[in-house]
Amino acid sequence: MIYNNLNSLELIKIAVEEEGCSLSNNGALLTYTGEHTGRSPNAKYYVFESSMKNILDWKRNNKITKSKYKKIKDKFTQYADNNKLYLQDTLLVRDPSHSIGFRVYTEFARHSLFVRNMFITEDQAVDLPESPAVFQIMHFPSLLKEPTVIISIEDGLILISGTFYSGEIKKAAFSVISLLSPLITSSLPMHCSVNIDKNNETPAIFFGLSGTGKTTLSSHPNRILIGDDEHLWTDTGLTNIEGGCYAKTLNLSKNTEPEIWKSCMKTGTMFENVTAVSGIPDFTDSSITENGRASYSLDVVDNAHVLGYVNKHPKNIIMLTCDAFGVLPPVCKLTPQEAYDQFLLGYTAKVAGTEQGVKEPKPTFSPCFGDPFMPLKKKQYANLLKDKIEKHDVNCWLVNTGWTKGPYGRGERIPLNTTRHIIDLILDGMLTKVPYMKHKYTGFSIPLLNYADNEIMFPEQGWKNIEEYKKAATKLLNLMRLK
Repeated sequence: MIYNNLNSLELIKIAVEEEGCSLSNNGALLTYTGEHTGRSPNAKYYVFESSMKNILDWKRNNKITKSKYKKIKDKFTQYADNNKLYLQDTLLVRDPSHSIGFRVYTEFARHSLFVRNMFITEDQAVDLPESPAVFQIMHFPSLLKEPTVIISIEDGLILISGTFYSGEIKKAAFSVISLLSPLITSSLPMHCSVNIDKNNETPAIFFGLSGTGKTTLSSHPNRILIGDDEHLWTDTGLTNIEGGCYAKTLNLSKNTEPEIWKSCMKTGTMFENVTAVSGIPDFTDSSITENGRASYSLDVVDNAHVLGYVNKHPKNIIMLTCDAFGVLPPVCKLTPQEAYDQFLLGYTAKVAGTEQGVKEPKPTFSPCFGDPFMPLKKKQYANLLKDKIEKHDVNCWLVNTGWTKGPYGRGERIPLNTTRHIIDLILDGMLTKVPYMKHKYTGFSIPLLNYADNEIMFPEQGWKNIEEYKKAATKLLNLMRLK
């Protein structure tokens, strides 16, 4: 039996009554994913099809033979024929001239709610395409024992099993769009946030890996949010791919992130691996995972863009990094070539204590700021980015939200207010009107303006021992050159 396009309230009712979920005191659904509380990075496979043989970067992507894929596909088909399922007919990509249809079958009502939150439903779509869905997704967590994600481009099919973590659904779909969009429309898929001023004139792109502040800094009270995670840069402008947000909740507070907090308190929001005490979500509790999430539709976000796309090209691209080595300045102006280089690096750092055995800051590189979701050769994406930057005369910036006056453990985190002020100066155009100085130790261009202490602006001045700073800078820059 298939339940077609149930609304959020109907799905919540089933999830509570039949799936062991519960409600927060605000009516949000509390769900848990068991063993797998995040993506399983080695679980995704592309079918080795003749049409994809010379297109995908097979050095960076797992492949599965057509014969093995067919056996697994048959298991999914048989499971679908003999079990109750929930179907959502949806789209991805808000700009109707680029929209792709997805029919998403889920084993559980709670995952169908996730799809309603994150994909574009009929009531959100500006213009429904006349053609049927291009892709189907089957998400049956109970079918296989191990996390498995299989993508067949020729069949237009995504198979997901072995994990209850909802993020696998959206990231598998994003991977498909990241594969097809550059090939079909020369659009650049981006793992990023995008916002725009209230006059709908000056969009900004925020690239950044987990922990760099991408979602926090793009949720701005004086700007309109186009989206917080996945976008396309097309020939005509910028479009959100999704219909919702999938925000991290650890240490979420009403004071520091009021827009996200307010959205989490709405009926229809789905919490994943967030504990609650007497119905009140405890965002400080990481006992289940540090990757607790809230999924909610953009419909409940007060400052969300109505259409989700603009026929405007960005004025600024901000590449965020959390440099735990205390080496990088808080803001640098990038040339198009430097932006190309930083995009290919996708640098940030994990700090001690975030992973077992990590004793000092650990550099992390994710090309294109979303390496697992970019199946083509990474330079194809970087070349698209550089071409668009040069064609549309976009200002590019590297903003460090990490440590200053020393590395993690000895220095201090750059104050959030300082970073927000820097972002405001970028978005207001002020930082394009000041002189610059080439930083002696990193080679980046630093704007000369009294908006932060020199000890922060020129990080070597905040270190107690300049020789230690030089060693740290040399080590980090050498790592960057090796990538």
